[in-house]
Parts: sequence; structure tokens; C-alpha cells
Amino acid sequence: MVKPNFQRFHEFVVEVETEVPGTWAKICGITGRQVNRALTLEEIPVPKDCEDEAAGTENLVEPGALVVTVGGTAKWARQSHGMMMDWIYFKQRKSVRVAHVAASVGDTEYETGFAYMTTLNDSGEMEGEGKIVTREIELRFDGEPTRTAKAA
Repeated sequence: MVKPNFQRFHEFVVEVETEVPGTWAKICGITGRQVNRALTLEEIPVPKDCEDEAAGTENLVEPGALVVTVGGTAKWARQSHGMMMDWIYFKQRKSVRVAHVAASVGDTEYETGFAYMTTLNDSGEMEGEGKIVTREIELRFDGEPTRTAKAA
């Protein structure tokens, strides 16, 4: 029996390229993250039977765009606040990478590309965990990210 090797939270990282090209920084305060990859499909109706038009149509499916988004929850942190506010208010495209640190050699270690911040929500309460402001973010890659395999 072979036991599974799971990826841990600290091995699943979202980073933003800093002002120094090739230098990456984590978004401070992240407590949860998810990457969504959704393939859009285009349905094309075609005749079922060329000789019998009464047979109706059937749909062929063609692949469309792959949409990749990154969502996250965080505790508001001063270290990332300015960068995130500028990102959404100035409608910036930033270089982002998703790292799968525990990937095997040859498997995808990085998904890298430019992304827009599409959601930046803050909430807080006077009691309980709400004493620290909670932040929700969503990023959307501008096109498909580039996949880089883990080297030996």
C-alpha cells in the first residue's frame, strides 16, 4: 500500500511579482486560497441526419477559453494593504504566480501570468474573530497562465 502525499497549505502559494523583476512576494495575511480553472464550451447545433431534416439537430461541443481565477480569504494586514488597494483602484495588471511547491519533477510547479484584481472586500465585527478585519480577494488571469514544470 502506498500512502498519498498531500500538498499542505504552506506548499500552495500565491505570489505577486514585486517592483524588482523576478522577485516574488506572498500576499501577507492570507488564511485561505483557492484556484478555479473553468473551461468554457461552445455548443454548435448541427443536423442529425442530412437526408431527414425532421430528425432535428444535435449539439457538437467545442472548447472555448480557459478562465483561471484565484480567490482568497485573509486577515487584513498592513504589509499588503497599499498594494492591494492600488491594484484594484488603478485597475493594474500584475504578474502573479501560483506555486505548487510539493509538485513532483515534471508536474506543474508554477502557473504564471498577468492578473487583474476583480474583488477586494473587507468586513469586520466588534466581537469574536471580527475584531480583526477579514478580507476577501479574487484575481482573474488575463488569458491562460503559463505552466512551468518542476525541474529535477
